[in-house]
Amino acid sequence: MTKTTKTTKATVKYPQGAILIIDGYNIFARNYLVNPSLSINGDPIGGFVGFIRSLGVLAEKFTASRIIVAWEGGKSARRRALHPGYKAGRKPLRLNRSELYEKDLDSPENFGWQVAQSVQLLEMTPIEQLYADDCEADDVIGWLCRHKLKDNTEPIVICSSDQDMLQLLRPDVYMYSHTGSKLYTEENVIEKYGISPENFVTARAFIGDSSDRIDGIKGIGFKTLIRQFPKLSGREFVSIDDILTECNDKVSNAKKPKKALQAIVDNPDVPRLNWKLMYLDISNLSAEHVKQLKYRYDNTVTARNKIKFHMEILKRGIRDPQHINLDTFWRRISTIQTQE
Repeated sequence: MTKTTKTTKATVKYPQGAILIIDGYNIFARNYLVNPSLSINGDPIGGFVGFIRSLGVLAEKFTASRIIVAWEGGKSARRRALHPGYKAGRKPLRLNRSELYEKDLDSPENFGWQVAQSVQLLEMTPIEQLYADDCEADDVIGWLCRHKLKDNTEPIVICSSDQDMLQLLRPDVYMYSHTGSKLYTEENVIEKYGISPENFVTARAFIGDSSDRIDGIKGIGFKTLIRQFPKLSGREFVSIDDILTECNDKVSNAKKPKKALQAIVDNPDVPRLNWKLMYLDISNLSAEHVKQLKYRYDNTVTARNKIKFHMEILKRGIRDPQHINLDTFWRRISTIQTQE
């Protein structure tokens, strides 16, 4: 079942009765950056109240049967061992709101406090939460899609603006990005990038990812790759070594090799390393990570404690409906099944 929504560009059909997998920090941080709300105590609460509202909106948009929030448990030790510069030097999120906030309130501590409030209060709702110590949310989502929910019959919607998630798409798995309110399917990934989800990591291994401090090969982008290796648009998996072999053949047989192809031939270790950093599966999870995820997933118990939720909201200086309309939130998540 799908819900059709008219947009200025096209008609979008949203899958209904879906399992939503929420990239927790991704959605939370977006709200933290744009929502200037303050509690009655003067504390910034925009991240928290915006995140809760977003969950309600997403639940209604997809008539969610389940929502699983994947939280960050820390940076991946395996990735850092492979590449010490991985995600290094990232600046903490800072807001340009000096007219609203005192400097000491706009801080990493406040960000962490708001995340903690989100985690605590969601425990009173039918929304599930999943994480593992020292495990990135990307890997949690990869484990869910490729392993725990691989035989699921309901549609799955990953809610994130992170390009890494596009590798997980298949006929019953979609990605919804708040940025532009865009629903990604297998087909429109190919339309936008020229690369199929099956080969998205292969392509990005050559391109790199500046947001995670992963360098690619200079001069290589999606257009160059699809022009030189059109099979990347197909549904059959193309490996890094497949591209390197073909590239070597082209360079060897050319009187004057193209600069991009020569650059690939000269830097074969770059895409091989990047593949290990970018591929979402269990390769970057330890046995302990998998054990934690399985245990928490299989033993999740959720609630529908509206009265306690309302009391805790008020206790934190959050007002209904000025900051968040609680009746609307509970109505929107009413389709979610409680896990017992």
